[in-house]
Amino acid sequence: MPAARNVLLIVVDQWRGAMLPKLGADYLKLPNIDRLCTEGVTFRNHFTQAVPCGPARASLLTGMYVMNHRAVQNTIPLDSRFTNLAHELRRGGYDPALVGYTTTTPDPRRTAANDPRFFVLGDIMDGFHPVGSFENRDAYFGWVASQGFKLPERREDIWLPQGEPGCGATPRPAVIPKELSDTAWFTERGLSYLQGHGGKPWFLHLGYYRPHPPFIAPAPYNAMYRPEDMPKVVRAASPAEEAKQNALLAYYVDNIKQSGFFQDGRGLGSAMTEAEVAQMRATYCGLMTEIDDHIGRVFDYLKQTGQWEDTLIVFTCDHGEQLGDHHLLGKIGYFDESYRIPLTIRDPRRAANGTRGSIVEKFTETVDTMPTILEWLGLPVPRQCDGFSLLPFCEGEKPADWRTEVHYEFDFRDLYYSQPESSLGVPMDKCSLAVVQDEHFKYVHFAALPPLFFDLKADPDQFVNRAGDPSYAVRVGEYAARMLDWRLGFAERTLTGYRATPRGLEVRAA
Repeated sequence: MPAARNVLLIVVDQWRGAMLPKLGADYLKLPNIDRLCTEGVTFRNHFTQAVPCGPARASLLTGMYVMNHRAVQNTIPLDSRFTNLAHELRRGGYDPALVGYTTTTPDPRRTAANDPRFFVLGDIMDGFHPVGSFENRDAYFGWVASQGFKLPERREDIWLPQGEPGCGATPRPAVIPKELSDTAWFTERGLSYLQGHGGKPWFLHLGYYRPHPPFIAPAPYNAMYRPEDMPKVVRAASPAEEAKQNALLAYYVDNIKQSGFFQDGRGLGSAMTEAEVAQMRATYCGLMTEIDDHIGRVFDYLKQTGQWEDTLIVFTCDHGEQLGDHHLLGKIGYFDESYRIPLTIRDPRRAANGTRGSIVEKFTETVDTMPTILEWLGLPVPRQCDGFSLLPFCEGEKPADWRTEVHYEFDFRDLYYSQPESSLGVPMDKCSLAVVQDEHFKYVHFAALPPLFFDLKADPDQFVNRAGDPSYAVRVGEYAARMLDWRLGFAERTLTGYRATPRGLEVRAA
């Protein structure tokens, strides 16, 4: 095990990948995250394996593609036969602490006597030691009340904007003050854990709920950004024009309401004016800056206590957010806005000094996170992991056999929420899509709908489907074959004890 021994895994929620100053979003006020990028390596083309939260976090914390772990929706249990990052850390002598949540539905075969009353939607993944869980919000609301704040009858109303609730995007601040926000509470729980840890090597999953909706920020973050300074929305001239691309997109444009403004106010992204989108984005950026301020508190503590140079820091996210692009809100469909996520790694070792402040352009995936952390700690990587360690990029290596494309999946069956399978007339077991994407093209394969194909050089915003264009027929066939090769290769590889990695033949732990 290397001399450096601690790991801080920071996981935010619904943060778009390109929204970092390091990657050109210079309108954002994120000095602490920018400091991390200056001292670490930032990955420009980093993608999650799935949306929404549950499938994305399952891939992040098991290192597996969705087609292998099969927790395809928030409501679907994660099979207990799979190991995860927490279990592997325990085998290595760590007590993996968790602040936040993992949105994991536990395997009902492992809950008390298979009693249906113990079915939990969005529980903590097995193996983690929760020190500030947000799955049961009683602890957070109890802390708020203990600070002398009078909770409303409906506790969730603390996230409403001050004054009359109204409807739509708003610059008004949240009822809750910034000192008592959920972001502040997560930070307090994380710092309390670090202060009381006693000097042993530690691992902390520090999770934040923001900038997830409701898009209401406490003062002063509500007014920190001007709507007129926000990037313009990327969408077709009308919802009807957007909806022509694909039946699933049409369903989302016309039917799916997201709680983008406050808890009991849900609206269609397609119904928002450009001014409303701009205001929503300004508030979203304010929530980002709030997180940055609190992350700075954690960084300062690590420096003050001499732990900064002993700690691997990984900053990442579960999935992105449409933010009005393509007339959508939330994390749905197949567009990059939902799947491209941030990743910055600060490796404190001297071996990483030559890469500080660099940007990696290669394609990386959320399944790479678990192998990276385990390798850094000198622990074996389980055979089930579909990803690869990113440490070569931190050490200045250029792996010759690194992936040249990314893959992600979306299962749009939704019995618990909106039930698109009924509206589209698609059998539940065929409500799925899978994407293969490189720097030139993007192919979207549906189990029961026609495919999509985008020429990313000519059409980077993905408005024109070329799947039926005869001049692209050869390309479409090529990328369909790539999809098949990927699925066969990674589904079969999980049964073997070794695989070829960018660093050569690797024997996998059971």
